Amino acid sequence: MTPDPRTLTADCSRCFALCCVALTFARSTDFAIDKPAGDPCPNLQPDFGCGIHDRLRTKGFPGCAVYDCFGAGQQVSQVTFAGRDWRSAPEIRKRMFAALPVMRQLHELLWYLTEARSLAVTREIHADLDTALAEVEQLTTGDADAVLTVDPDLQRARVNPLLVRTSELVRGSNKKDRRGADLIGAKLAGADLRGANLRGAYLIAANLRGADLRQTDLIGADLRDADVRGADFTGSVFLTQSQVNAARGDVATRLPPRLARPAHW
Repeated sequence: MTPDPRTLTADCSRCFALCCVALTFARSTDFAIDKPAGDPCPNLQPDFGCGIHDRLRTKGFPGCAVYDCFGAGQQVSQVTFAGRDWRSAPEIRKRMFAALPVMRQLHELLWYLTEARSLAVTREIHADLDTALAEVEQLTTGDADAVLTVDPDLQRARVNPLLVRTSELVRGSNKKDRRGADLIGAKLAGADLRGANLRGAYLIAANLRGADLRQTDLIGADLRDADVRGADFTGSVFLTQSQVNAARGDVATRLPPRLARPAHW
């Protein structure tokens, strides 16, 4: 049985603002301040809400608007630590914050595996996908000690062959292989990129306006500030909400149904 998609979508109302405390902020175009890991963001409110949530971009925190935990925040808060929060139980702070990045990577793998399993074209590997899903999901249900012993890199290496095979099945006979390509600022407006392998490609600030990205593999592609207005991502695989949030699109941008159109578009 595949995970409920809602468990792989961030629900801040069920999280103790872990990303606002556990993560490091480095003063840059993404963050207006420097903040060490473990220190609460100064915008964090007593109820674990963000005081500038509706103004993150204008206040210099676009990195917060882009970040997506794949539901790891509420999993750590409500399951791993059984609803205890780091303010009322300061003794769990260190382990709670250390569990977040581990859980996020596991939930990211669940996101990819769930998508792969939902595709009819991957029928030949559905049984293997089911096994991988069950194994990774089991790792997310343990207590803090169990979660902190997980090696996310090892799990990613085990899952990757299935994701690669999914990519091959989706892209069919297309041989456009641009894995890890440096396409920073590339002029690709209106380009036919159907079925291309863009795994890990650097598309920062690329002009993809009106580009055809159907059936592309976008796992790990860097779309920060990419112009995707009018681009078509229909049938693309392994595109995440974080990647979409980092790009610049509009009402004409076509996204896979499991992704939400960012408010800033």
